[in-house]
Amino acid sequence: MRQPLRFALNRMVAPRLPLTEFIDLAVALNADAIEIRNDLAGVEIENGMPPEAVRDLCRERGIKVLSINALYPFDVWNDERREQTLKLAAYARDCGAEGLVMCPLNDRADRRTPAERASGLRTALSQLAPILREHGLLGFVEPLGFEECSLRRKRQAVEAIKTVGGLDVFRLVHDTFHHHLASEAEFFPELTGLVHVSGVEDREAPLGSIRDGHRVLVGDGDILGNAAQLDQLLAAGYSGYVSFEPFADSVHHLADIQTAVGQSMAHLRRALA
Repeated sequence: MRQPLRFALNRMVAPRLPLTEFIDLAVALNADAIEIRNDLAGVEIENGMPPEAVRDLCRERGIKVLSINALYPFDVWNDERREQTLKLAAYARDCGAEGLVMCPLNDRADRRTPAERASGLRTALSQLAPILREHGLLGFVEPLGFEECSLRRKRQAVEAIKTVGGLDVFRLVHDTFHHHLASEAEFFPELTGLVHVSGVEDREAPLGSIRDGHRVLVGDGDILGNAAQLDQLLAAGYSGYVSFEPFADSVHHLADIQTAVGQSMAHLRRALA
């Protein structure tokens, strides 16, 4: 039986709103979960808000913190990454988050061979697993579909997770944008812990040129096949959250973000009815 849609809001929906207003937005949209970020100036983590304050604000309104987004680049393991992981894991635990979104290196200057990248991925997962377990967190591995990315497809992540014995602590992020960019055909609903959705409506841009700035809310003009991707995941038993993650400035400057997100939710519900 197909599961109903459970919507969440990634902080990227409205990155300039104070956290209290962002929580109000989620409540108004009947979305009972959010993702916060560590890469946005002036809000939450970057402005020094204590994790306990985030936890208390969310609990007061019945809002779940799904993740901190993101540990980057998680698959290049070194002393700096360990310190970064320990800091984010402590914040995630103390703010009540379920886990950390983990994004791989996305750099055209990365000259490692495929074998070296695969080895680096396994090493990183092996080092991350005990830290996540100690803090009571999940690691949400998010392949990025850009051509230069060190981890483009979910199959690579699944194989590495199984190799290091990490099925208890690692889950996949199915990002509809990156799934499309990677021309990926495989779905792993049983290992998917989180879904990110955004739309692209530029039909003229070559696939390899599409970037985060193209990512808007999902609507009638979407070319990524969001509805089809969600339909397949839900039909196969995925029952987790679908979190909106638009990066486009055009979305961030909308005068009425509540109406816009509400319309996108309604669009997806109609498409999957």
